[in-house]
Amino acid sequence: MKDIIQKEIEKILKELGVENPKVVLDYPTRMEMGDLSTNVAMSYAKQLGKNPLDLAEEIKNSLKVENVKMDVAKPGFINFSFDTEYFSENLGKSLELKTFSGKKFFIEHTQPNPFKAFHIGHLMNNTIGESVSRIVKINNGEVKTATYHGDVGLHVAKAVWALKSGISMKEAYATGHKAYEEDEKSKEEIIEINTKIYDKSDEEINKIYEDGRKESIEYFERLYKKLDSHFDFHFYESESGEVGKKLVSENVGSLPRSELGSTTGIFEKGDKGAVIFKGENFEPKTHTRVFLNSEGLPTYEAKELGLAKIKKDLWSYDISLTVTANEQDSFFNVVEVAISEVFPELKGKLKHLSHGLLKLPTGKMSSREGNIISVESLIDQVKEKVKEKINNREEMSKTVFDIEGVAEEVAIGAIKYSILRQAIGGDIIFDFDKSISFEGDSGPYLQYATVRANSVLQKAMMSRTVLDTKLHENWQTTDLERLLERFQSVVARAGTEYAPHHIVTYLIELAGEFNSFYAHHKIIDEKDETSPYRLALTKAFASTMAKGLDLLGIKVPEKM
Repeated sequence: MKDIIQKEIEKILKELGVENPKVVLDYPTRMEMGDLSTNVAMSYAKQLGKNPLDLAEEIKNSLKVENVKMDVAKPGFINFSFDTEYFSENLGKSLELKTFSGKKFFIEHTQPNPFKAFHIGHLMNNTIGESVSRIVKINNGEVKTATYHGDVGLHVAKAVWALKSGISMKEAYATGHKAYEEDEKSKEEIIEINTKIYDKSDEEINKIYEDGRKESIEYFERLYKKLDSHFDFHFYESESGEVGKKLVSENVGSLPRSELGSTTGIFEKGDKGAVIFKGENFEPKTHTRVFLNSEGLPTYEAKELGLAKIKKDLWSYDISLTVTANEQDSFFNVVEVAISEVFPELKGKLKHLSHGLLKLPTGKMSSREGNIISVESLIDQVKEKVKEKINNREEMSKTVFDIEGVAEEVAIGAIKYSILRQAIGGDIIFDFDKSISFEGDSGPYLQYATVRANSVLQKAMMSRTVLDTKLHENWQTTDLERLLERFQSVVARAGTEYAPHHIVTYLIELAGEFNSFYAHHKIIDEKDETSPYRLALTKAFASTMAKGLDLLGIKVPEKM
């Protein structure tokens, strides 16, 4: 309905003489004010030489839309209210979103490095990346997902050096980093190992490296499964590094740059034989970064350039979206400029979606210092708190179910909700107790509301109670119906803004409205002629909640 009204108003404005009118329809802050509202008359009144109220009335009288009541309010708003038949006809209707029709998205996220732990920073990235991928897909975008592993580089050499000395994989990187910083001899050995990993010249180093890499990748795959995350492609720095090195070498001082008034290339020779990219020569707000170090090895920047070519050659896309922590903003600001210079056809197609950090009350973690918080440890801590809460619930103590499985689904849902509940960008301090609350503004609250609705539906099925979208003649439209109708618009907005928090906010409001509906009405009642429709409403609610939670990557347990 929103799209229909928008297009009709645009048509009317064009007939009045407005070129390319922009019509914005919003949901009123209070539902008694109507189902949609627009201030379009105030936006174009001056241009058309009309009084806003008069223009609003003119638009209202010209609009021909069924099942809609229209009112004009000062100083020029047009409010729309849908009738009861409209809501009943659209109850449980499938989503038909075309936001990204014909658009191809390459979405990269998570990016854990072999020889390092999968920590809560990766969890935050994975949660956001997976949710954004699902939201883009449901908005009819064609999506390929990828993760990118740093399987070569100095961090790997540090870990291999420690593994060679008998240190466990869990402690290898922190031990190697400490030795590199504090002991000159160890530093030289690590630098030598780094070179050997690149040129594969040492059999012993090769075996330690390959075994460690394999163990890490298998570990990551187990965690992806636990988090219900899927990737179409896995990319590795060991592959992108060589591609990037070649691209940098081919573009050192070789291309004319007439707009700069010189014949400098994209990359330049720097100090001590390094190759640099002077970003400020191409984009004033950026800076200089090294792409090949003094030893001729590709840096992270060159590897990112190589990755861009690998992606481009693998799949032709419209948008390449990379999700990382905002600590890498300056890196991507420069690298995306460099990529666009080497591959002009990618200019405008590269987007960096940056997020803040996930912190515990104990503060920031560091893999270099060895005080990282792994994903498993966080999930296990929350899971134990969930189990305590479940065991303390009297109704659950009498029910037979898989407490371990339910507790894990609730724990992961609690963590993901905490990450997605606010706009992407800011840091998050994870609150253990608040995250597992069943009382609102939490993942378990949404899961529980959905489980409760499903329980009503199961009871209706067992008692053979029918559900029906046919309205009783005295039925008055509820706020639950009004909220259910808004789901499609919320998902569309979440897609265009790459913003899962819009769905979170909506689901919290929807769950609250259903809980109020559940508390004030007996849904299954053979004596009540509206009971079949109340059941249909409950089914639509449960379906919408399940879809919304799935877009957030949160599962609905069978029981809670």
